[in-house]
Amino acid sequence: MTEKPVKLFKSRKKKSGYENVTGYLFISPFHIGLFCLTLYPIVYSLYLSFTQYDLLGSPTWIGIDNYTRMFTNDDMFWTSMKTTFFYAGVAVPFRLVFALLVALALNKITEMVGLYRTMLYLPSVVGGSIAISIMWRQLFGNDGAFNSFLAILGFPTHSWLGDPDTAIWTLIVLYGWQFGSSMLIFLAGLRNIPKTYYEASAVDGARPIQQFFKITLPLLTPVILFNTIMQVINGFMAFTPSFIVTNGGPMNSTVLFVLYMYRRAFEFFEMGYGSAMAWVMLVIIAALTALIFKSSDKWVHYEGEQK
Repeated sequence: MTEKPVKLFKSRKKKSGYENVTGYLFISPFHIGLFCLTLYPIVYSLYLSFTQYDLLGSPTWIGIDNYTRMFTNDDMFWTSMKTTFFYAGVAVPFRLVFALLVALALNKITEMVGLYRTMLYLPSVVGGSIAISIMWRQLFGNDGAFNSFLAILGFPTHSWLGDPDTAIWTLIVLYGWQFGSSMLIFLAGLRNIPKTYYEASAVDGARPIQQFFKITLPLLTPVILFNTIMQVINGFMAFTPSFIVTNGGPMNSTVLFVLYMYRRAFEFFEMGYGSAMAWVMLVIIAALTALIFKSSDKWVHYEGEQK
């Protein structure tokens, strides 16, 4: 009688250990990818940022020379930084506002909402591809569809991609056109706002514009916070439009930071300098994200929270 419970306990213990091993085997691809393809490259790039490395020889330790050169002896670094801040500062609000307006319109539609939502989300699926960037370059070319449309209406045509004053705006419009993901998040936030708030305010005589600023916007601020952070990160990491549509031209007016980092690392084979630029961008994005989170205490409203 005393031996059976012991055997039963041992068999359960062995089975539990076997299940643990099986579980670890199933999640091992994630851990291998995390450590080998994410954490190790991040740490190694930090080391490379203090070296001179041309991809052919061995890295040579040079200390902070890459950072010193970047901040004191590289005019193109500051040009790309200025262009990137302007691009993100205009393109991110443009996309967010446009996505919110479309979400508000979709929230009012009761029929075929799924079809409209899918159609409006498509630009975000294909917008970052090489094919769309090539199409955009053709669209705003000298003989492109946009100039042809202006000519039909009797307006003068313009070299949109050849003018330093307008080339950056074509990239901003392309970024705003890919509003689908932000729109879906806004739409989900709008659907979570109780309709009783609007019904009660309507009884009190509130107009739609008052309901938007007093009910919709405050209750949507957590979603706005999330969308803002995600789009700021995407805006500062933009690469494909600048590389494919304009290739940084004309006159370096569209050289975004990531494009310049790519050129230094893979065209001039200055991998150490490119790694240093990557870490500078990481610090900038982290600082901006921290500032947005810090300011959220003053403008983000959470339902049920008393201030």
